[in-house]
Amino acid sequence: MKVTIVRRALVSATAIALAQYATQAAAQTAPDPAPEEEGSVIIVTATKSGQSLEDTAAAISVLGAEAIGAGGIEDAGDLAAAVPNVSVGDQFGVNRTFIRGIGLTSIDLGADGAVAFLQNGAINSRPAAQLSGFYDIEQIEVLRGPQGTTYGRGATGGVINIVTARPTSYFEGYARATYGNYDALTLEGAVGGPIAGDTVAFRIAGKYEKRDGYGKNLFTGNPVDDRDAYAFRGSLQFDVTPDLELLVVADHFKEDDYNYAFHYFGPTVFPEGFLPGPLMGGDTINDYYAALGKPVDTRNIYSDEDAINERKGTSVTGIATLDKGDFTLTSTTAYRKFERFNRDDLDVSDINAFGQNNYIEDSESFSQEFSFTADLGKLSLLGGAMYFEEELIGEVRVPTVNLAQYFNIVLGTDLAPDLFDDGFYLQRGTVKTKAAGAYLEGALEIAPDLTFTAGARYNWEERAGSGRFTFDAQGLDIPTDKTGDWDSITPKFVLEYKTPGGTLLYGKVTKGFKSGVVNIGSINDIIDPEFVWSYELGLRGETDDGTFGYSAAAFYYDYTNLQVGFVNENSIVETINAASARNYGVEIEGTIRPARNTSIRIFGTYLNAKYKDFCNGYYAVGDTSRRQFPACADEPALSDLSGNRLANAPEFTVAVFADHTVELGNSGTLDLSADLNFQDEVFFTEFNNKDARQEAFAMANASITYRSPDEKFSVSLWGKNLFDKYALANTIITAPLYGFVSVGSLRPPRTYGVTLGIDF
Repeated sequence: MKVTIVRRALVSATAIALAQYATQAAAQTAPDPAPEEEGSVIIVTATKSGQSLEDTAAAISVLGAEAIGAGGIEDAGDLAAAVPNVSVGDQFGVNRTFIRGIGLTSIDLGADGAVAFLQNGAINSRPAAQLSGFYDIEQIEVLRGPQGTTYGRGATGGVINIVTARPTSYFEGYARATYGNYDALTLEGAVGGPIAGDTVAFRIAGKYEKRDGYGKNLFTGNPVDDRDAYAFRGSLQFDVTPDLELLVVADHFKEDDYNYAFHYFGPTVFPEGFLPGPLMGGDTINDYYAALGKPVDTRNIYSDEDAINERKGTSVTGIATLDKGDFTLTSTTAYRKFERFNRDDLDVSDINAFGQNNYIEDSESFSQEFSFTADLGKLSLLGGAMYFEEELIGEVRVPTVNLAQYFNIVLGTDLAPDLFDDGFYLQRGTVKTKAAGAYLEGALEIAPDLTFTAGARYNWEERAGSGRFTFDAQGLDIPTDKTGDWDSITPKFVLEYKTPGGTLLYGKVTKGFKSGVVNIGSINDIIDPEFVWSYELGLRGETDDGTFGYSAAAFYYDYTNLQVGFVNENSIVETINAASARNYGVEIEGTIRPARNTSIRIFGTYLNAKYKDFCNGYYAVGDTSRRQFPACADEPALSDLSGNRLANAPEFTVAVFADHTVELGNSGTLDLSADLNFQDEVFFTEFNNKDARQEAFAMANASITYRSPDEKFSVSLWGKNLFDKYALANTIITAPLYGFVSVGSLRPPRTYGVTLGIDF
């Protein structure tokens, strides 16, 4: 992608503005710095307000650096066990994060999620780029619910912000080495410190991961869901003046392995013998194990195609902050490039039954945001403006080898067996996105402990797609050029009150907006934006002695035009707007500290997320052995799915985390940690059938860590999914051409290992 005139102008403007501020600040006498906050105070950067967690009127979870790493939170998938009402899976190597039942359902190329994924406040727009592992992280912030004022375009579900560790004014660093089962080796470390006194500091961090597969391709002998990846990051911090700071962060990651495989979970409406592979003499994994007289292990696959995963990404972010005490101005400029190639097997057999599925994605994006805060006494302001552009080049290529032979068997035709062998199901093209937004909100102190906040954001987005859709077997080769643009105003109103005992009570009304979509090479009509009105009541607080902390939230969502993706009756990927949906629920969280060295954290959630009005085609219509739905009044050929649960929306979740430190006198300390997470059943499609469902399950993790008296050396023994619970992360029902089989991904099995650490 060529650097655009707009991008040049924005970068130049940023540089000029910073240079002017630096000149002005240098000519003034710097004010005395404010005293540093206590280390226990957590500042939530994703809210852009500079407030602490305890003073923020929102449902927020913040995970510190101690929770991140081997045996803990290693990637986006681990967030589900640690944060209330968060569900994470992957499909086609794409991150599918849901918060309160809202997330990415589309499987089309070009779709983006309803949960904004950020690094240091800069958007990471491609869901496939969000699956790289975490390392050298200061904290992870999860904001639940629509963030329509401060984020706009893609945050109807919520926001996840990854805050990387900053350079320090003193020399320090760490090194971690982990070895575990599946011959897993992980090396991670960071080093940093001053370069030029107190003016310039640096930090360099990196991570290397390699492990065997959780399964095996029993036909080719290659691993399944293994990992071979590395990543590194460099940060520079310039304290230009006492009140002007510039942080530059650049990182790169690469993966080359057999990860993100299609696991075959069985047939649905068609018996297995009528699937393409078996009809043409091939075997599935069920046939393989039946011949051995053994139960099927679906962590393995049996396919002529290996699950190839190649991806790499590079990003550079510059954050300039001018802090004048009562006024702050922040400029965040980011550039990101991402490429990936994934291959899986749609026919889930050991022969080439037109099932080789190739995904190519190449994206380049640029974003610029300016935000400010101003303290005017009883009135405080938060505002800003942003610009985002992205060029996404993509391709979905399925060679139709042996398709004519299949038609001859199924339809009784007399086609040349190799008629379509040189043909394709092919979606290819480019989507260019431009988005802009501006927001302003003001918080007025009505009384010493009563504040009213009102604000609004203007959102504008344009997507222009060019490409072609080709399906030689249906005689289709058509252009897919289309352009759509949308705008919306999303308001926010908050009333908050702090009781004499220190409890924060709040009520909030917010509107969320998710842009319309133009999918790559798709014959889909342009997909309309989705909107949500969110109503939330909440509280958070802590007892005076700090032994008990608590928070709770109750919410109600009213959705219109919810975007839902699926494979239609013509075996073509399609995304449509569900008419409406509504979600409501409750989240309760508490932390108990019964003794100085002991803490217990508990959370529980209830979520009722259902379609209010939704008609769609049903793959099992007319099959009396399966549940049937009423016909839609306006379109009798479609099924009325009103009342069905949304995908990835468990009704109940409960988690308990316990930590205890044993002091060993002059010999150091021993940290004991354990957690248990229960998730109710979830459905992965709008039809709520058992062939795309994960039953309720519980998972347990534990660790024991020795630290030397000076805390410079540590050794940890840890285990995750200790009961080796088999659980699905996501499934889809494939196209009619492949017999509507159920395929998807799995959560990791039991893993355990030892980690050696050195801090210096």
